[in-house]
Amino acid sequence: MPPARPHRAMIVRLLASILALVLVGVASATLTPRSYLPIVIGSRATATATAPAAGTPSATGTPNPSATPRSTNGIPAFSHIFVIMLENHEYSSIIGKSSAPYLNSLAQQYGLATNFYGTTHPSLPNYLATIGGDTFGVTSNCNDCFINAPNLVDQLETAGKSWKAYMEAMPSPCFIGDSGKLYRQKHNPFIYFDDIRLNAARCQKIVPFTQFAADLQSNSLPEFTWITPNMCNSMHDCSVATGDAWVQTWVLQILASPAWQNNGLLVITFDEGSTNAGCCTLAAGGQIMTLAISPLGKPAYQSAVAYDHYSLLRTIENAWGMPTLAGASCTCTATMADFFAR
Repeated sequence: MPPARPHRAMIVRLLASILALVLVGVASATLTPRSYLPIVIGSRATATATAPAAGTPSATGTPNPSATPRSTNGIPAFSHIFVIMLENHEYSSIIGKSSAPYLNSLAQQYGLATNFYGTTHPSLPNYLATIGGDTFGVTSNCNDCFINAPNLVDQLETAGKSWKAYMEAMPSPCFIGDSGKLYRQKHNPFIYFDDIRLNAARCQKIVPFTQFAADLQSNSLPEFTWITPNMCNSMHDCSVATGDAWVQTWVLQILASPAWQNNGLLVITFDEGSTNAGCCTLAAGGQIMTLAISPLGKPAYQSAVAYDHYSLLRTIENAWGMPTLAGASCTCTATMADFFAR
């Protein structure tokens, strides 16, 4: 038989070739670069997070102030403005008092005006001044002293801003007069202006406060919201503690709403105090507590600037680029810009 040595040599060469191919494949697999999603430490964009769009509130409800236009007078163009008007207490009967723990907590966390004054006495002319820029010669809490004059609603609608006035204990929209023990027309300034009361579409926007909860829940609040508590919850007929508890119930819900969190403003103030202290040429209705609560405001801020109800009106007008009404246009009337300038 022929020798087997050549056959063995062939097998050895074949095995060597196979081994070489295996080694090349392993080397190729080892050296081929892999694709990874990079995570850049300190960058806004990472493989595990997406930066929020400008103006979107974060998980804590803190908006991006840079997304809100600021007027030349230093007042932000708020997305929404809320005004709550309480009753008949001097600054000294609220601030620092144990009977108003929630209001004092807000004063410590947000903006407090320490030198803010009511316009006059009694209640009604203060309400009229706040949305009309004048007391219109009204010196009593009359129910039939209707007024034919420009007002904040005219300005809001001209500027394309939605609005609604919520009156606690009011029996029905556009109701005229007093009702029971808890609703008094004198705390509803909107009904006194002819071009609101006599305009059916406008008058239907003066509604019972029961509508507020529904609008809040459905996220359909207007851009301007006015709230008048009833005669008890406003502190007019009931205790400061009662009013403070009411404020806590509703303000917690307002501050949790997108309307406030997305660059809104809530102002809590009083119509008048119990003295004749005043300022600013036009005000002599007592020193009153006023809070400016906004994610765009300075935290834990106290302003000693002299303010009155015309200042609040002018601040609203300036925020939304509207002309100023009467007393709000006085050179003696300061805007509340210092609460927001950073």
